[in-house]
Amino acid sequence: MTCQPPGLRAPMHVFSGYGIELEYMIVDQDTLSVLPIADKLLERAAGDECSEFNRGFLGWSNEMTLHVFEIKNPRPTSLLRILPAAFQDEVQYANKLLQSLGARLMPTAMHPWMNPRAETRLWPHENRTIYDAYARIFDTRSHGWANLQSMHINLPFADDGEFERLHAAIRLALPIVPALAASSPIADQQDVHCADYRMRVYCDNSDKVPSIAGMVIPETMKSRAEYEEIILAPMYRDIAPFDPEGILRHEWLNSRGAIARFDRNAIEIRVTDVQECPRADLAIAAAVSFVVKTLYRRGQTMLAAQQAISTEALARIFQACIRDADQAVIDDGGYLALFGFAQPECRAQELWRWLIERMLHDNLEYAAPWKEPLQAILTHGPLARRIIRAIDSDFSRPRLETVYRELCDCLRDGRMFMAFELDD
Repeated sequence: MTCQPPGLRAPMHVFSGYGIELEYMIVDQDTLSVLPIADKLLERAAGDECSEFNRGFLGWSNEMTLHVFEIKNPRPTSLLRILPAAFQDEVQYANKLLQSLGARLMPTAMHPWMNPRAETRLWPHENRTIYDAYARIFDTRSHGWANLQSMHINLPFADDGEFERLHAAIRLALPIVPALAASSPIADQQDVHCADYRMRVYCDNSDKVPSIAGMVIPETMKSRAEYEEIILAPMYRDIAPFDPEGILRHEWLNSRGAIARFDRNAIEIRVTDVQECPRADLAIAAAVSFVVKTLYRRGQTMLAAQQAISTEALARIFQACIRDADQAVIDDGGYLALFGFAQPECRAQELWRWLIERMLHDNLEYAAPWKEPLQAILTHGPLARRIIRAIDSDFSRPRLETVYRELCDCLRDGRMFMAFELDD
């Protein structure tokens, strides 16, 4: 994802563009089990074997596993509101191509009954040396590598000053993102008692080399030079014994929840579960971006305070939101004060309601496309809670197929998932 359009030398300034990436599972249209045919889908769409290509405004690309592919806007746009319809068009086109292969797209951040030990198939074509290197070092036939789909939000910066303030703002916003976006409450055909199980397994997937992910919440960073010294250099040093050829010696090896991409002058936010349709995804992207922008502006006078809060304190809030989503209790009054929230304690849902009310009030024209999906999430809970409600304690394969087929239909049709509608 580039945040510098071809032909322009100057990097983009903060909040002047947005790059969104959405990952989807390919499943058998009858059984809904994962189907490792992403290469066939890309070949049919592009007309030739490839790992990445552009279809006009948006682009498609492969991921590590053969049952997942990605849709993105390779050139950032300043108009988030045009993306839901554009992404929805790509989803429908992909489903049309997949139909002849006996397949369709499934949303949410984890497949509910995939067995990664038995069903994982790594991408075998271009750049396979990267995926083979990961597989050699880590346990990639596990949920933490093979069964997780996310939305990445890329926000640009032009120089060290913008980077410092943007990084501080994103670092503060990260802990509460799962409270709004959690969509992975089921794995191995059972309730995992964790609303964002994708992030739970993601947090541990590179424990063999702890410096790669740290505490997932990134440390405070004030410049590119400091970032390279404190985050990138130790990571490269620690992976070297396992990767003597240096295949993984790149910025993208960093597995924190937000990573600096100096190759494209952007910070990539990675902690957002993919939702039931692009309209929901982009509404959450808009809400997260609004919060980051609000914190960025407060950083004009409060940057030192934003940077002073410990990574450990932020990680505690993050883990609570991963587990309990909207019902997570945030009892760190100092953290809440950085948002301008006056109470010393609240549930994550209360904080998000307060933030989204300000988002909708501050710019009605900008907020118009996001009002309905965000209000649905605030009223009925994040997608993880709506899925559990629809399952109604019945984790049998037939019930899971019923619920997840409806989720596939929501993706196809571009509509929100409501548990009560499934029972009608």
